[in-house]
Amino acid sequence: MRRAIYPGTFDPVTLGHLDVLARAARLFDQVIVAVAEDSSKDATFPTALRVQLLQESIRNEPWSSQIQVTSFRGLLVEFARKNQAVAVIRGLRAVSDFEYEFQLALTNRRLHPDLESVFLMPRETLSFISSHLVRELARLGAPLEDFVPASTASTLRQHYSKK
Repeated sequence: MRRAIYPGTFDPVTLGHLDVLARAARLFDQVIVAVAEDSSKDATFPTALRVQLLQESIRNEPWSSQIQVTSFRGLLVEFARKNQAVAVIRGLRAVSDFEYEFQLALTNRRLHPDLESVFLMPRETLSFISSHLVRELARLGAPLEDFVPASTASTLRQHYSKK
């Protein structure tokens, strides 16, 4: 079985994330979406809610049976070893993402030489979407349906209406 890990904070999950996930599902037998618990980023939502939003987002997709959503702590390469993954999936939205992702890929290769990094681009119409942009739109009360799944839009609206 060819298993890949798709790591991230997914704070929140976007349509761009889901597009990359769908592409990964065509390439691998199983994809583990690994929600980072101990990221250096200050998460808006707790890990359990981010996992739940991802699970809700993929529930009705034809490729959902190939996907496992979980959280992880620590080094990604150790999580990959433990789960016998052959690759790490990383989404690239723009050329500006590449330098950082390239550095991560080389570091991961040094720590786990057998683990490949696979870079996938979302559909052009989704390539500008980032979780940061979505949080800002939500904070300002903008429509979110073109950027995130419906359940995520609802959660974001609820979160920012309390502030």
